[in-house]
Amino acid sequence: MYTSYFGLKENPFNLTPDPQYFFLSQQHSEALNHLIYGINEKKGFIVVTGGIGTGKTTISRTLLAELDDSVASALVFNPSLSDMELLKTIVQEFGIETGEGSPTKKRYIDALNRFLLKNFADGKKAVLLIDEAQNLSRTVLEQIRMLSNLETEREKLIQIVLLGQPELQELLSLPSLRQLNERITVRYDLAPLDHEQVKHYITHRLNVASEGNENVEFSPGALKIISDYSKGIPRRINAICDRALLIAYTEDKHAVDRKVAKEAVDDMGGAYLVGERVVDRKRENLIAFLPLVIAILFMGALMIMYWEDIIALFRV
Repeated sequence: MYTSYFGLKENPFNLTPDPQYFFLSQQHSEALNHLIYGINEKKGFIVVTGGIGTGKTTISRTLLAELDDSVASALVFNPSLSDMELLKTIVQEFGIETGEGSPTKKRYIDALNRFLLKNFADGKKAVLLIDEAQNLSRTVLEQIRMLSNLETEREKLIQIVLLGQPELQELLSLPSLRQLNERITVRYDLAPLDHEQVKHYITHRLNVASEGNENVEFSPGALKIISDYSKGIPRRINAICDRALLIAYTEDKHAVDRKVAKEAVDDMGGAYLVGERVVDRKRENLIAFLPLVIAILFMGALMIMYWEDIIALFRV
């Protein structure tokens, strides 16, 4: 709706992952380098974690776009699968023919192994990416661990990338998954963008959408509001900026100022975002007063224990 008004070829703040809009912040660059390193060096297991909307899926799509024909790739973005369904999905993603006969784990694994051995003989690599991996069951994670046993005497035949929310690290730390956790040699945890990075992130997406013609300006006040309320999470930044541009368009403005940004935040559930900050402050205040509370409780316990002695002192 507002794209032509601002001289944009398309919406710069779509919520769907798009590699051409990938903003290479320091942490996203490091995450991508970790993935490329793990794949090129055949490290076996690679884990990238980060909060909701921090850009894990965009990084995976960017990685796939950068891989050349020397790397066979498979992407699993529906982790709510059984171990059998996972094997079937992997085989389909790699384009492997399993032959005739009833589908079994052995048939799928044998077909995958033949494919990986031929792939290796041709001097190629293979990578399996699993998004939203925090939702994988323990049974499926154990099946994934078994896939890492597909190897030659010297090298892994397949590199497995798990992308997920911070809960993935908690899941992998369970005693029952210790063998899998110990095989993970490359890890990276994505942090939110800081204020300066938020500014560059917005500028980058506008430049891509306008093909370098800067027709939209976000004031310093607007940028601060967007940074504060988004907490540096790209998905939230996109949602707020999209709404801000729509508001500016309806108000016949060619810039997003502090007022417009505040309206956008309010429209996007500003009370909810503020609520998160209030909860954080309450938690900080509780931690600050915790020593005093403990001291009061301790004194109260002492008074109860020695109540009779205290009464005796006053009688004297």
